[in-house]
Amino acid sequence: MAELLDPDAPDVRGITLDADGIPVSGLVALPRNRPPRAVVVAVHGGGMRAGYFDSRTRPGLSLLVLGAELGYTVLAVDRPGYGLSAARLPRGQTVEEQAVTLRAALTDFAAGHDTGAGYFVVAHSYGGKPALAVAAHERGDTLLGLDISGLGSQFAVEPHQLPGAGGRGDWRRHWGALRLYPPDAFRLGRGLVCPVPAAEAEEGLRWPELYPGIAARVRVPVRFTFAEQEQWWRFDEEAIAALRRPLAAPRVVIDHQPDAGHNISLGWAARTYHLRALAFLEECLLARDAAAPAARPRALQPQTENDPTQELDAALQ
Repeated sequence: MAELLDPDAPDVRGITLDADGIPVSGLVALPRNRPPRAVVVAVHGGGMRAGYFDSRTRPGLSLLVLGAELGYTVLAVDRPGYGLSAARLPRGQTVEEQAVTLRAALTDFAAGHDTGAGYFVVAHSYGGKPALAVAAHERGDTLLGLDISGLGSQFAVEPHQLPGAGGRGDWRRHWGALRLYPPDAFRLGRGLVCPVPAAEAEEGLRWPELYPGIAARVRVPVRFTFAEQEQWWRFDEEAIAALRRPLAAPRVVIDHQPDAGHNISLGWAARTYHLRALAFLEECLLARDAAAPAARPRALQPQTENDPTQELDAALQ
């Protein structure tokens, strides 16, 4: 997004993935001198690009740099219809189509990179929709969980206020109070802004009716975060109950981020939010490691299951 402020920070480089013939561009940061514990997949919102998660207005605000410093590979993708895929997909894709393309891109990534314990998706705003759809189709042991900010299931605005292919809508709602962002955030953020593809703009109004069917098939832990000055989505008690109700996830966490507007990862609160998201990833990893043998994913099952009491006795002798 801008020049690197910390010369000792992990490198962030561009990457292009082949999603069954569709080029998916993005950014990637790898942990230095060690294999990754897992891969954090960052999925941006509407009208933005992968650099949303790589703010360089101040050291410490980039999710890519922070995640790599903590031992994760972080892969921020340009969603279908953005970046290099825009030429192939001038109208973009629907939520379900994006999920298929993103899964194909991750398959290509796994063919050439160590993925550690699997994938954990951090998604913002519209990006949370295909992230949930990816989870709804996941039947293997590779998806650890989802962390989604700036997405609910009930609008807090009228349809004409939403951004779309025909305009930016009430764009001020993306930000909230200007004091919530570093001084350079808006100047540098201009390079991230892109037109919203027509397919997702047209489908956006239908999210309240699409959400229950997708949520009913999500079977991994999910955390939702609403910024203090979130203005697109309702997050009162009634709306939160409606958000939770259809989810089949084994664990659902609802959090609130103080001192933040909708675009949390571009604001002063970015590091705080990213640390909380990665802490949720740690909790997902812990739940897998501590699960009873029969409940563990097949990839984590030992070849022979020893009596832990015998192992403890041996260790203490």
